[in-house]
Amino acid sequence: MSDNPNHVTIVMVEDDEGHARLIEKNIRRAGVSNEIKAFADGTSALDFLLGTDRTGASRKGEALLILLDLNLPDMTGIDILKAVKGNPHLRATPIVVLTTTDDQREIERCYELGASVYVVKPVNYENFANAIRQLGLFFSVIKVPEAK
Repeated sequence: MSDNPNHVTIVMVEDDEGHARLIEKNIRRAGVSNEIKAFADGTSALDFLLGTDRTGASRKGEALLILLDLNLPDMTGIDILKAVKGNPHLRATPIVVLTTTDDQREIERCYELGASVYVVKPVNYENFANAIRQLGLFFSVIKVPEAK
């Protein structure tokens, strides 16, 4: 486990540019200075996470935390969740699902597939900003395992 919380790279998979900016700004406001790698689609996120060979070995030894939207242009967040949790190098990586979907079946499915946290994006801007700041505070205290 990584004892240095700044060593953790936050991988944000969010296709809505406005949401992505809001998320990053409010994570920073919470005092989180970790590197944030942003991806607007699932393909580029999986290329980064699993590598072009799709083995996940390229992330070996890295501490990651994934912030995942479920509604992406090229695949669903569920596909990414399955790929990460099915990979021996990445399966312990915490995944925070951050989405507009509050369907109970979808929430259950994400937890069954290994999501660590499921957060519904508030529709109201101020509530959304506040929720992300709180998530940033959460990021500043959690411990994340390094990829095997």
